[in-house]
Amino acid sequence: MITDYAALPAKQQPVSANHDKNRKLVRWWLYAVFVVLIAIVMVGGATRMTGSGLSITEWKPIHGVIPPLNHAEWLEEFDKYRQIPQYQQINKGMALEEFQFIFWWEWAHRMLARFVGFLVAIPLIFFWVTGRLQDGLKARMLGILALGGLQGAIGWWMVASGLSVLTSVSQYRLAVHLTMACIIIVAVFYVARGLAEYTEKPAQKNVQRFAGWLVFAVLVQIYLGGLVAGLHAGLTYNTWPLMDGAIIPSDLFTNQPYWRNLFENPKTVQFIHRMFAYTVLVLTVLHVVQTHRHAAGTTHARRSLLLLGLILMQAAIGIIALLTMVPIEWGLAHQGFALVVLSFAVAHWRACKGAYAVRHT
Repeated sequence: MITDYAALPAKQQPVSANHDKNRKLVRWWLYAVFVVLIAIVMVGGATRMTGSGLSITEWKPIHGVIPPLNHAEWLEEFDKYRQIPQYQQINKGMALEEFQFIFWWEWAHRMLARFVGFLVAIPLIFFWVTGRLQDGLKARMLGILALGGLQGAIGWWMVASGLSVLTSVSQYRLAVHLTMACIIIVAVFYVARGLAEYTEKPAQKNVQRFAGWLVFAVLVQIYLGGLVAGLHAGLTYNTWPLMDGAIIPSDLFTNQPYWRNLFENPKTVQFIHRMFAYTVLVLTVLHVVQTHRHAAGTTHARRSLLLLGLILMQAAIGIIALLTMVPIEWGLAHQGFALVVLSFAVAHWRACKGAYAVRHT
């Protein structure tokens, strides 16, 4: 009997083996992009914590790929750094070898950023031209590529804030730069997980929405963490659970106008970061209750419990980092595990929604 596949409903039509293979190829390509993006954020964190972010004082997207190659070029680069306030007020008298140490951190960060641009653009062209990229993904991938270009501009905008008056970058711009990096990570991983195969049927719409809001909440907390980092607020009030001897400390709104305290008062910024961490924890507990009520016994419910466990671990790392006055190893652990929590929250959200529709033949 000859079957007219075109007349069958979409779910009953056979899936092209080539199409399934192409989805896997695209997914693994996006996983590679995801890994490099994580590396960029971690190297960026190390760059910030070692005070290396202002060591390269010019934005040279092409020529900047080549580092200094001889002693004269190193002296030229060092001389540029000696013109900015960070050197003159903090690092005056720094030796050339010390400058080279901070230079390589910033150079590595910029090189990884350039590399990920090629890692997205070149395979994207290949998959598009060869018909391996299904139509629904084309606009998404162009959007991700555009976000990457915008992030490069934001990165230089951030660095520029510390070259004339400040001795470090603006906390406003640092928080935006970090958050945009995380938004790109969310976008890439969300698309990648949308191409995965799921044995569990999608969760109810209310569960899907709550999972999505959890991703948003984690992003907000990362933004607040960026403000804390930019103000070096983690180096003060290093006690827990009390802060400055109280649950709600005094002098949270000493600056005028009041809204500036939310972004410029280290005490207020750290307090908000603490309180929103508790908010994320409560929201996750509510989501666990929701999934066990509406999706009991499913992988959705089990994933929600795992997400709760990851958030508790992140809270513990944050507390240790605070109590130890944020040494670089604990600061990077806190930042890195935030990315673990964010990535798992994205995977959970995408799994609750299910995979992208399969194109049939």
